[in-house]
Amino acid sequence: MITKIERRLKIKTRIRGKISGTAQCPRMTVFRSNKQIYVQLIDDEAGKTLASASSAGMEKAPKKEVAAKVGQLIAQKAQEAGISTVVFDRNGYLYHGRIKELADAARNGGLKF
Repeated sequence: MITKIERRLKIKTRIRGKISGTAQCPRMTVFRSNKQIYVQLIDDEAGKTLASASSAGMEKAPKKEVAAKVGQLIAQKAQEAGISTVVFDRNGYLYHGRIKELADAARNGGLKF
């Protein structure tokens, strides 16, 4: 029987085979732990992180609200870096809950993907 983690890693490798980021259109990847959520804008050609944001150090709040704040924060940092379009990499996580809240907040902040 396949475990939850193995299923996520299988989906992750399938997604990463299809998408990659450039300097003009970086890959926006999300990592979700039990307590925190992290997001990075990555240029895969140069192998560099262009911007990042996380919930570490933020006030305690419901996880979905924190994810939305992180989405707004990454959108703001992307605007400062001159980035308007990204490729969304959900990292094998299902597109609902915290991942969806983060993506919607980033879209509302001005990112296109």
